Amino acid sequence: MQTAKRLEGIGEYYFSQKLREIDELNKQGKNIINLGIGSPDLPPHPDVIKVLQEESAKPNVHAYQSYKGSPVLRNAMRDWYQKWYNVELNADAEILPLIGSKEGIMHICMTYLDAGDEALVPNPGYPTYMSAVKLAGGTVKHYELKEENDWHPSFDDLNAMDLSRVKLMFVNYPHMPTGKLPDADFFKQLIAFAKQHHILIVHDNPYSFILNEHPTSLLSTEGAKEVVLELNSLSKSQNMAGWRVGMLCAAKERIDEVLKFKSNMDSGMFLPLQLAAAKALSLEKDWYDSVNAVYRKRREKVFQLLDLLQCSYSKEQVGMFVWAKTSPQTPLQRRGALEPHPIGRGGVLSDEVLYNSNVFITPGGIFGTAGDGFVRVSLCSTVEKLEEAKQRIINNE
Repeated sequence: MQTAKRLEGIGEYYFSQKLREIDELNKQGKNIINLGIGSPDLPPHPDVIKVLQEESAKPNVHAYQSYKGSPVLRNAMRDWYQKWYNVELNADAEILPLIGSKEGIMHICMTYLDAGDEALVPNPGYPTYMSAVKLAGGTVKHYELKEENDWHPSFDDLNAMDLSRVKLMFVNYPHMPTGKLPDADFFKQLIAFAKQHHILIVHDNPYSFILNEHPTSLLSTEGAKEVVLELNSLSKSQNMAGWRVGMLCAAKERIDEVLKFKSNMDSGMFLPLQLAAAKALSLEKDWYDSVNAVYRKRREKVFQLLDLLQCSYSKEQVGMFVWAKTSPQTPLQRRGALEPHPIGRGGVLSDEVLYNSNVFITPGGIFGTAGDGFVRVSLCSTVEKLEEAKQRIINNE
């Protein structure tokens, strides 16, 4: 039996493969400290769990639900966007709850891309953008983000490309993996670029609350609804990654188009989960402050760990990772230059730390060729674990 041609060139997700390797090392007694994946280890607010428990005990909540989600959840998403982003949305027409925003990436690609259509994908960027475009039959057209350009795309370079077949452009600010914040001028340029070239912008916005005092939505930019579909998520901001609750916000026409595909892919979301998610979206500023206070302490430990590895980094970045540039001057990296690694210099450092210190950090090269020479460290471990990781590295220097 042959697999479908659409899987050609689609590798297994890097972290799926790496977690198996780490599991094998743990079976050998290595006790790996995993600082790779951004899966929040903190729980949701107790009131959110209470709503899930109470609603799940009711006898009449276990049926299929609307493909467009409960009005309670859509109204909560509308209020959340109004309160934190100053964006007005019609809860009935401009919001589509998702079973995690990751599925929304696939839904959008399947809705708009035919064979031969192209999508602009950031390099470095979230690997799922590229996979979803390919699985939908489209063609990936990378645009490079460079440190010297403050991890923003060059519109001169973009305008110099042949954009005649480009239908979608994936954008993600605050950016993963670099932690770069957006600014209003960049968003205005982005909207103007999209309108000029008749491109839909897919803005992936799950990190806007993490270590960031001013959450921002691309939809707050004038004229954005004409060309923007924004994905958002409760995974990071509400510590609900395993709950799989996300949203797509866009003009009614875009929501209706994506719903044609999505309604054939699932049969709605468990109602008590939706009601608990609505509660999570009603939390006040003290919730976000408490989460960020924890991440702030952890980030200081990660900075110390990266100093040991002679990496350089910006202290202005946000999100639940720290992005750092490896030093080519260390003996390890000089050796890596002589012995090329499949994922670049960051891969050399990642493997060295994994196999010598039993600590896993993510090589930047998995996010694209522009990530070569960088590593990414997650903040989703306790201060104690991060200190232990630091000591392991010290002991094996």
